[in-house]
Amino acid sequence: MKQYRFKINGNQYNVDINSVEGNIASVSVNGTSYQVELEDSPAAPVQAVPVQASVMTPAAAPVQAVPATKPAASGAGKPVTSPLPGVIIAIKVNVGDSVKAGQEVAVLEAMKMENSIEAVQDGTVTAIHVGKGDSILEGAPIVTIG
Repeated sequence: MKQYRFKINGNQYNVDINSVEGNIASVSVNGTSYQVELEDSPAAPVQAVPVQASVMTPAAAPVQAVPATKPAASGAGKPVTSPLPGVIIAIKVNVGDSVKAGQEVAVLEAMKMENSIEAVQDGTVTAIHVGKGDSILEGAPIVTIG
């Protein structure tokens, strides 16, 4: 296994190249596993991270199901879901809080940008499904508003 450290736009990345088979490399970036498709298969053992990587897809288990941080009495209502995969960097509401449609309920970091996640309807927060620092996939519930 090869290990590399990169600093890109001031952010530190620890990259481990676990294996390369054909044009598929198994890598870990800051502890998250990826299968990377290389445009050209390496002729010899990998000596550096290829710059021409074309597709990155998460491996089978980097994102785990996260239990609600505060259980709600019913959990009934409409979920506010993630519009894209990323990391939750802030939860702006608590269970029982009243919210208005368009009010920020969480902040999601995706592709090095902060995205405001807003309530889809007026109501009361009945459940919070994620915590700060959790990695989530597109369509994953963040909060439920009843």
